[in-house]
Amino acid sequence: MKEKLKPLINDPVLKPIIEIIPEPQIESTKNVFSDLMSCILEQQIVYRSTKKIFQKMLDSAQITELTPDNFEEFEKTALTNTKLSMNKYETIERVVDFWQTNNIDWFLLSDKEVKGHLGSIKGIGVWTIDMILLYTLQRPNVFPYDDFHLKQIMVNLYGLNPDSQLKKQMLEISERWSEQKSLAVKYLLAWKEYNKKTPK
Repeated sequence: MKEKLKPLINDPVLKPIIEIIPEPQIESTKNVFSDLMSCILEQQIVYRSTKKIFQKMLDSAQITELTPDNFEEFEKTALTNTKLSMNKYETIERVVDFWQTNNIDWFLLSDKEVKGHLGSIKGIGVWTIDMILLYTLQRPNVFPYDDFHLKQIMVNLYGLNPDSQLKKQMLEISERWSEQKSLAVKYLLAWKEYNKKTPK
């Protein structure tokens, strides 16, 4: 068994999941700007989207990959007919402004530095930053305790009490996973999808 799986196999809940499900493989877009826009516009990061709202917007604008350079075209053709709250629209504008005034190689930054930069953009919260770290930047030790689906899964699998310090309970369990929290999270999310597809 691979070294990185040892902390996860020691978890009695994760061990049988790992034995059934292949290691989740997610190919990153490597595009922080685009994935941020996905989180804002669809309230979901593109890798986990089921409704494909963001992808449909890209298709309508005939854009393969959203960048600051083609954002104006995307705004004109895809955003014009999309109903957005003022808060969302203002967050989008702040993200565009940030990219216009900063030239950052996100892959060279530490997790803390990524959190600092993205957290400085008003409207970008903890969950969104965790999604960027987990999926786009593929960091190994991310635990998105604010993720709705992860909360549901952990409550069910670990028998947690959702009405009493749920965050604390989740964090305590995540400590079992050492520096492989991201992989554990991906296995848990994959388990939910696996159950959807498996005949009862």
